[in-house]
Amino acid sequence: MPTAKGDRWLRAQGPGFAVALLVSIVAGGTLGYHWIEGWALWDSFYIVIAAITTLNLPPVRSFGGQVFTVLLLLGGVGAALYTFTLLATVVVEGGLPKRLQRRRHARMLENLKNHFIICGYGRIGSIVARQFQQQQVPFVVVERDAERVQAAIEDGVLAVEADASREDVLKRVGVERARGLVAAVGTDAENVYAVLSARVMRPELFIIGRAETEDATQKLKRAGANRVISPNQIGGVQIAQAALRPEVVDFVELATSCARVCTSRPTFTG
Repeated sequence: MPTAKGDRWLRAQGPGFAVALLVSIVAGGTLGYHWIEGWALWDSFYIVIAAITTLNLPPVRSFGGQVFTVLLLLGGVGAALYTFTLLATVVVEGGLPKRLQRRRHARMLENLKNHFIICGYGRIGSIVARQFQQQQVPFVVVERDAERVQAAIEDGVLAVEADASREDVLKRVGVERARGLVAAVGTDAENVYAVLSARVMRPELFIIGRAETEDATQKLKRAGANRVISPNQIGGVQIAQAALRPEVVDFVELATSCARVCTSRPTFTG
């Protein structure tokens, strides 16, 4: 079974090794024709390229030149095919597209301003992101789980696979230009660390933290959260209100829906 070290060695011997091999053969062939046949360097280089690309060759009269041509054809054509095939494989199988995608992703992060940073793309984070999408509010998601990051990308969300509690990550997603941060990671401890890191970097940043327990609520506030939301408590209150005052709940939901529609509807002046 191949080892990780062996895999790294094979990758290191990929495109760079192939190009170096082809350049070495071209240089060696040019010098060889120059010494054996006495041709000028440019003429020798031209003959080498013609040989490698299997074009018609001018006659080589000396026996040494003919032997050298045979060796050059055997080695040069194989090296050229190997190099071109490997480079084409790198491009087709994702090398170039991945680089372009990473550059596009980096430019999108650099252009973000007045946006929200959503830490976590679980049940709560995905709902917050969906609401921001509906309201056309710029945001970026920071999530450590690769599968959730892929799910966010499939949902059309700008996402970064990283730890939201790290200051270098927050700087990467533009915390200096952000409008606010939503800490909705899976555990209370992670949310506390994310809020604390963001507050240290941006003392004036508006931060909302998600808490599962009353103890976490107090810790998030001490860490610097402006607002702390407990989904469990809000859900329980909502259920109780729906059971006791269903008409009031229906009215609030209707008013909220109308406000959302009116906010998203374009206005015309004239």
